[in-house]
Amino acid sequence: MRIFLMTLGLLLFTACGYKPSSHYIKQIFTDTVYVEVKVDAIEPENAPFIKDEMNRLVYTRFKGRVASKEEAESKIYVNYRGTSYTPLAYEDGYVTRYRADIRVNFKMDTKEGRISKNIHSRVESDIQASSLTSSTLRTEAIKVGLAKALDEFIGYVSARGLLAEKKKNTQGQKVK
Repeated sequence: MRIFLMTLGLLLFTACGYKPSSHYIKQIFTDTVYVEVKVDAIEPENAPFIKDEMNRLVYTRFKGRVASKEEAESKIYVNYRGTSYTPLAYEDGYVTRYRADIRVNFKMDTKEGRISKNIHSRVESDIQASSLTSSTLRTEAIKVGLAKALDEFIGYVSARGLLAEKKKNTQGQKVK
C-alpha cells in the first residue's frame, strides 16, 4: 500500500502538464466574443448552421460568452465562400461519387491584433440517382465540410495560443 501511495504521489507531482485547448485559446481570445457569419448567396441555408456551430464552439472550446459587437472584446468574422464539386466516379454516365471542396475565411480581432485564416476542407460522398436525395446529400456534405473547417480553425487558434504562451513565458524568464 505504501508503494502505491508513493507512486500516486509521484505521478501527481510529475504530471505531464496537459492543458485543454480552451487554456491556449484564452491566450488569443478574451471571454466575450462576437461572431458574425457571411455566406455564399448561392447557398444561404448554411448560415444558421455555421452561426450555431461557432456559438457552440465559443461556449464549449473557448469557455467564453457570445456577446454583441459593442460589448465583445474579441470578434470572429466567418465568411463561407462556397463549395465546388468534383466528380470522382461515374456509373452509366451518371456521377455516383463526388468531392465537395468547402472554402471558409476567418478574420479575427484578438489580443494579438487582426488575424486572417483561409481554410479549405474536403468531403467525399456518394450520390444517389434521385435528385431529391442528391440535394440532401450535398447539403449534408457541406455541413460535414463546414464542421471540419471549424475544427481546423479551433486547432489553428489553439496552436497560436500555445505559441503565445511560450513566447510570454520565455520573455518572463529573460526579464528575471
